[in-house]
Amino acid sequence: MTSAENRCSLCGEPAVVRLTEPERRLCAGHFIEDAETRVLVAMKHDRMISPGDRVAVGLSGGGKDSTALLLLLHPPILPPTLGASLVAITIDEGIAGYREETLRAARDLTGELGVEHAIVTFADLFGKDLDAMLVGREAQGCTVCGVLRRRALGEAVKRTGATKLATGHNLDDEAQSVLMNVLRGDLPPAFSRTPRPGSRALRPADKTARRPLREGDRDLPPPPRLLPRPARVPPLRRDALRSEVRTMLAGLEHRHPGTMLRLMRFRDGVRRSARSAEPAKALSTCRICGELTSGEVCQVCRLLGRDGE
Repeated sequence: MTSAENRCSLCGEPAVVRLTEPERRLCAGHFIEDAETRVLVAMKHDRMISPGDRVAVGLSGGGKDSTALLLLLHPPILPPTLGASLVAITIDEGIAGYREETLRAARDLTGELGVEHAIVTFADLFGKDLDAMLVGREAQGCTVCGVLRRRALGEAVKRTGATKLATGHNLDDEAQSVLMNVLRGDLPPAFSRTPRPGSRALRPADKTARRPLREGDRDLPPPPRLLPRPARVPPLRRDALRSEVRTMLAGLEHRHPGTMLRLMRFRDGVRRSARSAEPAKALSTCRICGELTSGEVCQVCRLLGRDGE
């Protein structure tokens, strides 16, 4: 590719990203403007936020996506437009050597932006931190962490009085999750809109988890000044299936631009067909903790051994 071809479609400055549908190359400044516009348009189109909403933003402190989301929703971009307020929530799992630094980064960012910040810990919610829970069952690390983090996010939403929860999942994350579920033969999570078991605080009639960054073509980097240290990846993720799927999809996206977006459209098409053919499965409440579940006992209680097994 010649230098002339790798120029911003809008201003002619060096491009930092190539986007599809429509095909365009953008410089850093126009990429940020483009991302802000697409996210805001998607939020308005899907009515993700209503006037008066208190929006809890999941902020890891170690990832650029949740940082970008908080910046996108921070005044003056969103609240004056839709009359919403923000609170950032961070889940402290208790991962030694990782979470300490990301908590500092989350505090620094929310302090600079003047955004309320709440921290919920595994130790507080479940009686012990993740490191202690995984002693003797390290291979289950990603599963245990994922299930308990979802419950912790729901609890944080309730504690902060939020009416909506926004997470930094982007197109990459969504496409990876769909393909992972297909590879595992776990089709309901991939193609069903039924609320996740164990997420009572996030059900549509009560609180809603929304993913505005899904409208982004790829990862959305925040302005460099607000990400003073490299993004941190939780140590448990390095050996997960997601790492292999991430690499494979990234290669396909590079060779065949639009692969991830087409995968998501396929997922959405299957969802529409399934919804018209069969009514959504009704959820019950866990007999131990009272949260929503597809069975008698929720995943959280089973993982914590509360079911007596």
